[in-house]
Amino acid sequence: MQPVDLALCLAVDVSASVDFDEFGLMIGGYATAFRDPGLVAACAAGPRGGIAVAMLFWSGTWPAMRHAAPPELAVPWMRVDGPAAAEALAAAIEAAPRLPQPGATGLGEGMAAGLALLARCPAEAARLVLDVSGDGRHNQGPPPGPVRDLGVAAGVTINGLAVLNEEPDLLDHYRAEVIGGPGCFAMDCPDYAAFAAAIRAKLAREVGAPLLAARFDFAREAL
Repeated sequence: MQPVDLALCLAVDVSASVDFDEFGLMIGGYATAFRDPGLVAACAAGPRGGIAVAMLFWSGTWPAMRHAAPPELAVPWMRVDGPAAAEALAAAIEAAPRLPQPGATGLGEGMAAGLALLARCPAEAARLVLDVSGDGRHNQGPPPGPVRDLGVAAGVTINGLAVLNEEPDLLDHYRAEVIGGPGCFAMDCPDYAAFAAAIRAKLAREVGAPLLAARFDFAREAL
């Protein structure tokens, strides 16, 4: 894969608190974002002409939960450098099966898997970003804080999107235990119905398009 301006790992919560409909809204939100012409243009606007994106699904830890499974690669690394590549990524996201099976919220293990996936990115990247989204606090396995610190030490920026339908104060947990690194940030949205608008704004910030992100934020506030 050719060098990229950004390697972006999307680490997505598929624990038991995310039901079938919520999973569909979340995955549909990611796919819709990568079909937005403004975001697609921003992905290709950097000096290297593209970004690399992969998606990881995480749930409870393994083998502590016999009915759970390790974090799973949902979408392998893909270069996004224009409309055709972005559409291929959006289609791959929509086609990804829900693996692993729902379990507890092993946020630390999910983050560790995301960092490992970033380390295996096949493209040289100017920036490394781990994008974490979920609707619950860490409640099983290694805590996220030390994992966050390891990622930051390795040069990774970790951002978070907290969905507040289960835990209204989840954003505080993400700010304290999840995010870190240069330019890191955490956002929230009230529920999964608002996820698509929120993740579009978040991705615009991560790609490095602040004016586009501001426009997306204005649009979601008007909803």
